[in-house]
Amino acid sequence: MPTVFTHPALPLALSLGLGRYWISGRLLALGIFVSILPDLDVLAFRFGISYGAEFGHRGFSHSLFFALGAALLGACFYRLLHCGFLRAFIFLALVTASHAVLDAFTNGGLGVALFWPWSAERFFAPIKEIEVSPLAFSRFLAPRGWAVLKSEFMWVWLPLMSTAIVAAIACYLWVRRKPPVT
Repeated sequence: MPTVFTHPALPLALSLGLGRYWISGRLLALGIFVSILPDLDVLAFRFGISYGAEFGHRGFSHSLFFALGAALLGACFYRLLHCGFLRAFIFLALVTASHAVLDAFTNGGLGVALFWPWSAERFFAPIKEIEVSPLAFSRFLAPRGWAVLKSEFMWVWLPLMSTAIVAAIACYLWVRRKPPVT
């Protein structure tokens, strides 16, 4: 899995690229939370649930079903999020689902149960370039942890933030354009 620092990359990039008009601060905060939420499944280890079980790590909480459920629940608070229901739902579904997609691009683990509850099969992306993050924080501070961060920067942060900056500039220029002189 990517680190807890990288899962929020998509909500942050969308907020930067689209601006405060489209993504309120509250919607962004909830988006960051739900982008990390699927990894709370590591608590399953404490209850004796194995990694490969449907409710284990990268199981049901990494499914599209879970992403839609989390988005539906979050979108119910659309007024508090200062946006419409549909905008909240789409944004939250996208950023929650991005967690599983990013995990599928890692080079370790068992894959993600993307289509749970219809299938318990675990999937990986065809390209697995993101270094899998160690689960223990102590291992994260070792050289392997730095390799993970470097990998995440190259494969996630750099492309997303570059795209977001270009989108932000384009939006700024679009809004600031002057009407043609006639």
